Amino acid sequence: MARHLITSALPYINGIKHLGNMVGSMLPADVYARYMRQRGHDVLYICATDEHGTPAELAAKDAGQSVDAFCAEQHDKQKAIYEGFGLAFDYFGRSSSRENLELTQHFARKLHENGFIEERAIRQVFSIADDRFLPDRYIVGTCPHCGYDKARGDQCENCTRVLDPTDLIDARSAISGSGDLEVRETKHLFLLQSKLQHEVEGWLEGNGSKEWPTLASSIAHKWLTEGLQDRAITRDLDWGVPVPADVWPELAAEGKVFYVWFDAPIEYIGSTKEWADADPENRDWKSWWYEAEDVRYTEFMAKDNVPFHSVMFPATQLGTREPWKKVDFLKAFNWLNYYGGKFSTSQRRGIFTDAALELLPADYWRYFLIANAPESDDTSFTWELFASSVNKDLADTLGNFVNRVLSFSRKRFGDEVPAGAEAGAAEQKLGEEIAGLLAEYEGHMEALQFRKASASLRALWSAGNSYLEEKAPWLEIKTDKDAAALTLRTAMNLIHLYAIVSEPFIPSSAKAMRGAFALENDTAVWVSQEEAKALASVPAGTPFTVPPVLFAKITEDDLEAYRERFGGAEQ
Repeated sequence: MARHLITSALPYINGIKHLGNMVGSMLPADVYARYMRQRGHDVLYICATDEHGTPAELAAKDAGQSVDAFCAEQHDKQKAIYEGFGLAFDYFGRSSSRENLELTQHFARKLHENGFIEERAIRQVFSIADDRFLPDRYIVGTCPHCGYDKARGDQCENCTRVLDPTDLIDARSAISGSGDLEVRETKHLFLLQSKLQHEVEGWLEGNGSKEWPTLASSIAHKWLTEGLQDRAITRDLDWGVPVPADVWPELAAEGKVFYVWFDAPIEYIGSTKEWADADPENRDWKSWWYEAEDVRYTEFMAKDNVPFHSVMFPATQLGTREPWKKVDFLKAFNWLNYYGGKFSTSQRRGIFTDAALELLPADYWRYFLIANAPESDDTSFTWELFASSVNKDLADTLGNFVNRVLSFSRKRFGDEVPAGAEAGAAEQKLGEEIAGLLAEYEGHMEALQFRKASASLRALWSAGNSYLEEKAPWLEIKTDKDAAALTLRTAMNLIHLYAIVSEPFIPSSAKAMRGAFALENDTAVWVSQEEAKALASVPAGTPFTVPPVLFAKITEDDLEAYRERFGGAEQ
């Protein structure tokens, strides 16, 4: 049994996340964590809300709330949605926690002691009306490249060009709307990443990054090839981890806080400490993060987060000269688009996770998103593709198999698994096929190839349907009741096997399938190859019930309503 530390990119606090955020980090991490737990590994899956930075302050301002009240409310809202999606975090923390504050300041002190943080004077935009320096995102104006009139001082969301605040036309404060701005000198802390370049390169070469997906490794090496730049790690904000006064008294007095991208990755450790602090007698956070040589650490994120996790955070860890656990495998994802256009949190374009759960059960979304995960390239959500996937795979292939087998057996043999004849050549052939497909499925899950794993899972479901069609128990029962009973008993064992191997993808439906059989001490522990071949885990005489329909089909009327509410091809 191995120890597996799993983290997914922290969802930002400024609003409910869309489906692209879900499939780009949290959902595949949950699928993998569930699978590894079933295989008997010691798993710790950690996540948290990312609560610092300019967007949090601006979102709170728009909501008419204090930042701390806004973040607390949004954390609870997001947590409830993720629970609705069946995300089985071991702990879901907050980057505004005391633990993260203490750890972030500890990292900064260590980096300073080792000569990797430097105080520098820079020129920054100052708002006369607000009497404060403005971080880049607090400055809005017209993009000089595309004319978008709500571009931010760091990037235009419309054309995605990276900007400097001085590039903007008619620049103004996002706080007061005032255009009375001037450039003044101020001091900030810089992380001297350039001095850590060679160490990061050596670490990447030696830690198995060549086994990472091409998307992740290519981004990491691109940043290193271009050369690591020293980076400002403080901002002029009211909300964030304060610069410690014992090291930088002048900056602390000015109210400087650490840049969100400095403290956010540290929150993986902070959230683990929050988890341990809740039960200190039985939990040891350091065993997962400090001198944790027996831990395999896997990170999940969308491609825009890769530079921070593959280069910048490892540089921060290396610069402390302390034995912090660094990522072993980084699973990166491309974008999930909406009809070819981008999902957008700020513009509310596409389907958001709260609305998704209002429409349909979580398992519909979980299965579709993982089966169409944007692993090798960007993928696009369409209602037509979603309906086809749900109707064909979930409703017809899996759901119909479960219902027709259990309903027919109850009608002809009563409420217990029938005995019937001994397994024959058809059952032996089926067992070999199931064992082979299961091995394929396991291989893809171990390699974190989710679309391929989905295809193997679908093939497992299809094998049961093929067996049922070949044996045709509705015809067998007319001439050989024992043969029909054997077919149904075998099919029921397939249902139980499906319940176990489908659990990472569709946990609620898997629980319903497993719950159909009154087996003592039944758990979702993984199925061995021999058990898969035998198909005998549910013996004759086991009481069973017929669960409600597992998956309702999406109708043309449903599709029309969804397209009308959320938009369709015209997006």
